Amino acid sequence: MTLAKYRHALPQMGDGIFLTDGGLETTLVFHRGLDLPHFAAFGLLRTEAGRAELARYYAPYVEIAKRDGRGLVLDTATWRSNSDWGATLSYSPEELDAVNAEAVDFIRAIRDAEETPALPMVLNGVLGPRGDGYAPDNYMTADEAEAYHARQVSVFAAAGADMVSAITMSYLEEGLGIARAAKAAGMPVAISFTVETDGRLRTGMSLGEAIEACDAGTEGYAAYYMVNCAHPTHFRDVLSGGDWLMRIGGIRANASKMSHAELDEAPELDDGDPAELGRDYRELMRLLPSLRVLGGCCGTDHRHIGAISHACGDHAHAA
Repeated sequence: MTLAKYRHALPQMGDGIFLTDGGLETTLVFHRGLDLPHFAAFGLLRTEAGRAELARYYAPYVEIAKRDGRGLVLDTATWRSNSDWGATLSYSPEELDAVNAEAVDFIRAIRDAEETPALPMVLNGVLGPRGDGYAPDNYMTADEAEAYHARQVSVFAAAGADMVSAITMSYLEEGLGIARAAKAAGMPVAISFTVETDGRLRTGMSLGEAIEACDAGTEGYAAYYMVNCAHPTHFRDVLSGGDWLMRIGGIRANASKMSHAELDEAPELDDGDPAELGRDYRELMRLLPSLRVLGGCCGTDHRHIGAISHACGDHAHAA
């Protein structure tokens, strides 16, 4: 395995636990009753009412981090704001650039108002997949993915984000391409893969193989890797036997134990059991020595993040 060659000065790579938010889109749609065409939240940044909804969304996560003495990775609401989804939603490339920059400004305002030495915050520009996060219909080469995502990475860099994250990567090449684009822009990056109920990527590649290949293709450039949009029971059993485990620094799990296909067909939100999910995360911290960033994905909200933070305690890695 190509070991990490780069050392990124990100606060969450120290000894403390950092939280993220939960499932932004599922919270806004199912709990707030908002209409998000194509599950795209970035349009909320363009109106006063939308920005107020986003402020309400982030507020409880700030309070949980304050309460528990955690850091907080603030994610932009930009999972859908790449060129294909933007075009589907009638945004020009220039309008997308503007909204991606606005998304960084929005979370910067939260940091300016709330950050303290006891509550460090990281501004994270989020990149989502070009196609469907569960079932991509356009598999790119790594070179194609780098070219495709480079513009959004560059906008985040120019806007002053501390890092970028590729969220819900269901196949290696797209994650690798984003890592290369981040490297070219000099931006720290986290690559988050999505796995199926067997703990493998949709292509059948194992999680370990994907992490090792992404490191090999970038000289270990990624700051760390994550797993998201899967329940811990879907991937817990594959977390053994390799140095690649040291590269997993974050988990953003689903609340539901359903498969992606089942979630796609579900008429109602399955928000699982927050307390049980917290216990699952504590077990993951035992299995993953580098795990520091704890958050949620589909079906999770501030209740789940509060339970996860509580369950993992102050020194979960020593448990």
